[in-house]
Amino acid sequence: MKRKVKKLIEEEDERKPFTDDQLAAELQRQGIRVTRRTVAKYREDMQIPSTHQRRVR
Repeated sequence: MKRKVKKLIEEEDERKPFTDDQLAAELQRQGIRVTRRTVAKYREDMQIPSTHQRRVR
């Protein structure tokens, strides 16, 4: 599951990165039941910055 989160983040638009809620919703559309907090935990475990820190202006 961490690989799926990482893949979604790598493919996102750098000007409008996904929030943890959006990542959780996308995973649920793919049939994976996950909460926003779990997505945030996985993101932090992989040392991926938050949405605000990933945004490129």
